[in-house]
Amino acid sequence: MASDAEPGMEYATCTANDGCTLAFQTSLPVGAGATLDARYGTCTLLLHGFSGSSAYFTRNFAALSEDHWVVAPDMRGHGNSSRTRGGYHVARLATDLRSLITHLNESELNGDQKIQFVGVGCSIGAAVLWTYVELFGCSEFAGFVFVDQAPLQDRSPFGDWDASRAHLGCYDEATMQAAQRAWIYDSAATHAELVHACLGYRYAPDPETDDISDERWRSDEEFFTRISARCDQAWLAKLLADHTRYDHREAIEDISVPTLVMAGRRTGCFPLEGMKETVRRVETSRPGLARMSVFDSGHWLFYEEPERFNKEIIEFVDSCTT
Repeated sequence: MASDAEPGMEYATCTANDGCTLAFQTSLPVGAGATLDARYGTCTLLLHGFSGSSAYFTRNFAALSEDHWVVAPDMRGHGNSSRTRGGYHVARLATDLRSLITHLNESELNGDQKIQFVGVGCSIGAAVLWTYVELFGCSEFAGFVFVDQAPLQDRSPFGDWDASRAHLGCYDEATMQAAQRAWIYDSAATHAELVHACLGYRYAPDPETDDISDERWRSDEEFFTRISARCDQAWLAKLLADHTRYDHREAIEDISVPTLVMAGRRTGCFPLEGMKETVRRVETSRPGLARMSVFDSGHWLFYEEPERFNKEIIEFVDSCTT
């Protein structure tokens, strides 16, 4: 596991309340190697998307950890974390996040002071944070960043949640079950289709701005498909069902800390209107607390536009914690 860590990061583990081993990458030592360091006062938590791992943030770790502590977990069933027969629910993943936050606080890395966490949830990582707020509140967090995820993937008669807001390809029982079958029985092609939908230069190519070599095309696909292939595909298919049906709209209204929504103009996952809903919901009772930043890339905007992503995350973390 140690050799899997990105440059400047190291792997550590904690245990969930059901005994599952949760792996995470950290830019500062956790445990015996920890020394007095003011950076332990604030922690940027990077949460990857469906079928991903903390390796997704390979283009972000160095910049984000230069002056800040960064922790990026592998969700259960992903990356270097344990595989379990059950646990394929967003609420389970949120409870795992609770175990990680408790572990970091109990390590007393910040003396007797609680750590200020800023959660950065990408795709299903955003759903995990919304569920965390629903179950545990947001008192541990100084701010949230939600990256290219709408609060509900399904279309719904409640709140006129139609094709202008829901997921573009997985939005009802029929499309969800078709996606499940694809993940189980045609996983290699499905991993490649995921790359096509999530990288803006593939989903909505712009000949005037995109200059992507064949080598870059292949290396990007190999990078992401290799990560997806590490997961149990049937387990992922079950998680997909829960993720698709889960409606987070009301829970988002309970957020009481600064919120930044990032969206990709060329995403193959959601219409911009769906992602704007998070801003609207946060501001239901707290006008001015949330804002949106639209990137010129796709769902994996942190990978396609890392310099801009890193800059905006650093500025947001500083604004929330100083």
